[in-house]
Amino acid sequence: MSAAADPNTNDQLVGADEACDPLAEAALAGSRSDAPADRFMRRLLRLSDAPRLSANDARSAFQKSLVWTAARCLLMYIVFPFVLPPLGIALGVGPVIGITIGLLAMVSIVYSIRRFWRADHSKRWHYTVFGSLIIAFLIWATIADTIRLFD
Repeated sequence: MSAAADPNTNDQLVGADEACDPLAEAALAGSRSDAPADRFMRRLLRLSDAPRLSANDARSAFQKSLVWTAARCLLMYIVFPFVLPPLGIALGVGPVIGITIGLLAMVSIVYSIRRFWRADHSKRWHYTVFGSLIIAFLIWATIADTIRLFD
């Protein structure tokens, strides 16, 4: 029985079949899409020709950015308007906390977009559009919070 077929030896020859595939070898060697739009995005995101990251790194960054955005939404739309006012707590601090968490969420989303691009992830364009829409919403929410802060 070979090590690749043995389920008890997970770490020994994972991806052994891919090593025979020239396309998989090229992907592992760090070849990237050279389309003009991809080159533009890499310049915009200030990415160097550093080694590629794994898709798991990109997914991890994506999950963290969603946590920040979800935390902001929960605080701004559930906790501050409905939970804390009846308790007489946190009156007027919503906009300050919303701006702070919103800025952290935006930084986290840009960070995760960069990770998707550094990993040359197959869904990098999908996530770039998704993340950009969330950033646009967060910019709008930050402007609204700023206006509310100075009213």
